[in-house]
Amino acid sequence: MGVEWYDMIARRNGGYRGRAAFTVEGQSAEALFEQRLLRMLPDFKSILDAGCGHGAFTLRMAGHARHIVGFDNSVEMIRIAKQLLRDSAVPNVAFVHATTKTELPFTDGQFDLIYDRRGPTSILNHSRVLARGGTIVGIHNAIESVQERLRQNGFRHVKIETYGEAVYHFPNERELALFLSDTPGNPDYTLPENEHLLREKLDEHRIDGRLAVREERYIWTAVKP
Repeated sequence: MGVEWYDMIARRNGGYRGRAAFTVEGQSAEALFEQRLLRMLPDFKSILDAGCGHGAFTLRMAGHARHIVGFDNSVEMIRIAKQLLRDSAVPNVAFVHATTKTELPFTDGQFDLIYDRRGPTSILNHSRVLARGGTIVGIHNAIESVQERLRQNGFRHVKIETYGEAVYHFPNERELALFLSDTPGNPDYTLPENEHLLREKLDEHRIDGRLAVREERYIWTAVKP
């Protein structure tokens, strides 16, 4: 999945945001991650949002932080983020276009907290930008690459929590199609030419006879020695 997909989503959805209507049953790891992050932010001086998307989450966190820098590899996402920043006049946020596939434009030890909310797990390979004793925290739907990169880069005090209780319930096929279409790398299931693909997906996404998707997430934290 390349940056082109995220550029397309930015143009189509107005940012890295979902369009589907659904209800959540059970404890959501996404909500828990946000609650924990809000409690953490005041304790850190300089914070990096790795894979900030269109910046709405970054701006929401800014009210609880001293300073946040958000970066993303999508030019379109950063364009929207900078416009949102101008409109909001939030003073303690900056947005930068950057990619973990090259050297990040930050100095060694610049940040004492990095958070990775569905951003690139390859941020772990750029641990030089995290200060000694600094914390990194993230939430993802896959953990293998996180575990390997934490090990390779020598992080300590690693804690990984698994969550799979929350279920997203969709009122109809259209809303499920929108949700799946906004999942990274997926085709647009709402298009007529993809109707046959959607038919195949419907049976895969039923829980107790209802259209649903189980939220499978991992929340992880680690410290740079």
